Amino acid sequence: MFRRQTKKIKELFKGENLRIAYFVQEYTPKIVGGLGTYAQYMCTALADLGHEITIFTLNDGTLKTEENIGGVEIYRPMTINIPRGVLDSLLPHDIHHWGIPGIVLYNIFSAAKFIDLIKKERKQFDIIVVHDWLSGIAGMIAENNTDLPLVFHLHSTEPGRALGNGSQTIASIEEKTGEAAKRIITVSFAMEEDLINQGFDPRKIRVCWNGVDTQKYDPKKVTDEERLAIRRKYQIEDYEKMLLFIGRLIPVKGVIELVEAMTMVKDPKVKLVILGQGDLEGTVANLISQLELTDKIKTCFEFVPEEERIRHLAACNIAVFPSKYEPFGIVALEAMAMEKPVIVEASGISGFRELVVSSGDYRNGTHVNGQNPADIFGWGLKPLLSLSPEELMEMGKRGRVRVEKYFTWTRIAKQTAEIYAQTIEIHEEY
Repeated sequence: MFRRQTKKIKELFKGENLRIAYFVQEYTPKIVGGLGTYAQYMCTALADLGHEITIFTLNDGTLKTEENIGGVEIYRPMTINIPRGVLDSLLPHDIHHWGIPGIVLYNIFSAAKFIDLIKKERKQFDIIVVHDWLSGIAGMIAENNTDLPLVFHLHSTEPGRALGNGSQTIASIEEKTGEAAKRIITVSFAMEEDLINQGFDPRKIRVCWNGVDTQKYDPKKVTDEERLAIRRKYQIEDYEKMLLFIGRLIPVKGVIELVEAMTMVKDPKVKLVILGQGDLEGTVANLISQLELTDKIKTCFEFVPEEERIRHLAACNIAVFPSKYEPFGIVALEAMAMEKPVIVEASGISGFRELVVSSGDYRNGTHVNGQNPADIFGWGLKPLLSLSPEELMEMGKRGRVRVEKYFTWTRIAKQTAEIYAQTIEIHEEY
């Protein structure tokens, strides 16, 4: 009674669109990372294709509990405060620092709202979609209380994010959600291999890359005045070469190794800008001072609006992302769309190496080992810094061509919707 009856994929794509219950921990206007960016663009693209999207997301206490943004219906159930002493006796200690109490409540209240919409308001859905462990509990509750198929998007895993450590509880949530799901969608073939190695069912896994808004990330839309204003902010002259790192300042992003690699750059006309926030802000600042790199490296420990990040990308000559673990890396796509050559980590679990072509006629950047400063310099910084500004510009243009061919949100949304439709068809055969 809760699902569409006997609809085949070909029928689903003949004018009749999918009704998707979409659980994601962050969504506009409160976006703090890549997951929120992905959800915002993906849901808008799915809605533009005619699919009906109902989002269940976290409420920090300042947002409306219900609203419609751009044709996307959004529910943000209010949560409540529970005394820490109660939580200590109910929840494993290893996940308190993740803010798990609020996440658990978000999951329970969102799943309850979803079930209430079906049973009391007679709202119909075809499929349940959840993202990472952050909404996995809601997905399992929703699936268990309806006869709807569950799709689990895994953008990263706890062992990877924590470089082999992390919370066993979070890893268990990921495992159980994977078991409950009919399909697991991940963001790269590198991640597919990693999930199989971790024990996820390979028969369930499908790969679907992320995308980028090529209209918003367009170098032609940034004026010379805006570009030069960014460079002046960091005292970088237009004849100098500006390197740019954008990302959270945490160990997995490789920012420490990048700073160390800058000791090998002898050209005084090369400057690095580090833009981001995180636990390593003090460590990075101290390291720059200790290595006497204050003239070479400029920092902005802030979370800046997207428009400001776009202007930073427009202002730089080369973007550098030496993450030790990066299942996909939307930031590289953003740089490529802005026609910038990119230096990326490719030695570990890295979706970067699927985005960036490091050799041949379509070369748009280089691959490095982000765990080794000498490798970042020798295989990344040194060869690209030896190129002329014109050669760097040509390399950047090849990157945008690649983005326009493979990584638009419309293309990615169509592929994702097809996987959803296949999941529904398989579910109905049982």
